[in-house]
Amino acid sequence: MTKDRIYVYVGTYQQPAPSFKKGIFTYTLDPSTGHLAYHSEINDIDNPSFLAIDSSRRYLYAVDENPDQEKCLVHAYRIDPQSGRLSFLNRQPSLGTLPCHVSADRTDQFVFVANYGSGSVSVLPVGGNGHLHPASDFHQHTGSGINPQRQEGPHAHCAIMDPASLYLFVADLGIDRIMSYRLDRAGKRLVPNEPPYLELPPGSGPRHLTFHQNGRFAYLINELDSTIMTLEYDESHGTFTVIDTVSTLPDEFRGESYCAEICIAPSANFLYGSNRGHDSLAIFSIDQDSGRLSIISHQTTHGRTPRNFAIDPGGTF
Repeated sequence: MTKDRIYVYVGTYQQPAPSFKKGIFTYTLDPSTGHLAYHSEINDIDNPSFLAIDSSRRYLYAVDENPDQEKCLVHAYRIDPQSGRLSFLNRQPSLGTLPCHVSADRTDQFVFVANYGSGSVSVLPVGGNGHLHPASDFHQHTGSGINPQRQEGPHAHCAIMDPASLYLFVADLGIDRIMSYRLDRAGKRLVPNEPPYLELPPGSGPRHLTFHQNGRFAYLINELDSTIMTLEYDESHGTFTVIDTVSTLPDEFRGESYCAEICIAPSANFLYGSNRGHDSLAIFSIDQDSGRLSIISHQTTHGRTPRNFAIDPGGTF
C-alpha cells in the first residue's frame, strides 16, 4: 500500500473448471476514486481460494484448495513493498484435505490452516524470512450434524486468533461448534481449551468468525441457517457467550441462500455479511455497549454467489 494506491489480492479457483484462468491476481485500488485496475498475476498455484497477509504486510499466504490430496498445500509469497508484486518463497502440506482458510498470527510467528474436507486444523511456524516450516501441530475434529448433505462429518471453515493472540478459534461447519485452543508458543502447539468448544444450534453451520475492535465482542456468521450471532468474549478464559442471533435475509425472501463472509468496518460501527443466493450484503449497525446488531439494509452485489468480500483500510470501499 502506498499513499496513492492500495494493492488488492484476489484468489481464484481453476479446478474443476480448467478453462478458467488460475492463480492469484493483483489489482491496484485508487483510494480517492475507488477505481480498480489490473496489475499482475501469478499462476503457480491451482486453487488459492483464501489468502492472508501478515501484520508487517511483507508476506502473503495462500491455501491451495485442491481436490488432489497431494496438492493440498499452503504457499508463502513475498510482497514487493514498491511494486506490490508477489514472489514465491516456499510451500508446505496442510496435513488435511481441501484447505479453505488461512490466517497469520499477529506476532508473525505462526500460520493457521483450516482444512474443510477433512475437518482439521494445522499450525505452521513461520521463519524470519517469511518461509513456512512444516506443520508443528495438527488437530482432527470428529462428529457430524443434522444436515446429511453438508454435515456428514467435520468441516473446519476458519481458524483465527483472539486479539491478544492467546487462543485460536476454529469454526467447524460440519459439527456446529466453535473449537477453542490455547496456543502454546514454546511448544508450537495447540492445547484444547476448557471447555474445548462452544456448542451451537443444530444445523446452523458456522463458517467465519471476526472480533470487534474493542475485543469484548465477536461475530459468527452461520452458512446453513443464514444467521449472525453476537458473542460476548471472556478474554481471561478464551470463552464465548451467545448474546443474540439475527437473520441475514429479508423477511420476505423465500429462496435458497447461504452465508459466506463477515467483516466489520474500520469505524467499528457497522458489520457486513454476504448472502449467496439472495446475492447481497446484509448491512448492520453495531450497538457499542451491548454488541447487538440492527439491520440497516441489503445491498445487491451485482453478481452471483458473493463468497468473499473485503473493506479497504480507510473504510470507504
